[in-house]
Amino acid sequence: MSILMLSLPDQIGMILGFIFTLMVFSYLFGDNVLFRIAIYIFVGVSAGYAAVVAFYNVIWPQILQPLVFGEQSDRLFVLFPAILGVLLLFKASPRLTRIGNPAIAFLVGVGVATIIGGAVVGTIFPQVQASINVFDRDAYLVGNSVLGQLFKGSVILVGTLTTLIYFHFGVRQKNGQVSTRPLWIEWIAKVGQVFIAITFGALFAGVYAAALTAFIERVNFFVDFLFSIIPG
Repeated sequence: MSILMLSLPDQIGMILGFIFTLMVFSYLFGDNVLFRIAIYIFVGVSAGYAAVVAFYNVIWPQILQPLVFGEQSDRLFVLFPAILGVLLLFKASPRLTRIGNPAIAFLVGVGVATIIGGAVVGTIFPQVQASINVFDRDAYLVGNSVLGQLFKGSVILVGTLTTLIYFHFGVRQKNGQVSTRPLWIEWIAKVGQVFIAITFGALFAGVYAAALTAFIERVNFFVDFLFSIIPG
């Protein structure tokens, strides 16, 4: 399909996409001005888009609008986050940065609590439940053999336990000197290290496959654009 058959916005989008693709691919020859310009534009557009989304989805509907047009209860409800938001502005000044420390402390505390709660409820508990479910006798009725189900469950259980033991760094003190971990923990930790290496390998393969897919998509776009501008 020729580029002339597209609408003007689509034509501009394809041309800009082609130009920025070349600018990013220029990094193959080393760091250069074209690559830096592309990165600066990407960062600037991303920051501007994030600012607009934050204003229209958070600041205006959830803070400014209730404060200006809301009821008394709504104003009191958003007063605390509004004060914290104002305190954050003082972090831009080196002399007044201490005034914004309470807001940063509140954000860090809430963030850490959210991360820990999410890790416990969303990762640890499901992992424990999944490790228990592989030994459920009802799962044998799905079509898996008993031996196959037991083998799979044993591998998952051993991987989970040895991986957790690998992160056991507690040691005992003898005569005021810190001793190493017991030998049996070291051997179990080596087994856990194998499972961790396999996991990291699988994750790296997934990231590499995703990056390769994005690269193939850009190459296809590059080729399609060239064919679209060739007459005939």
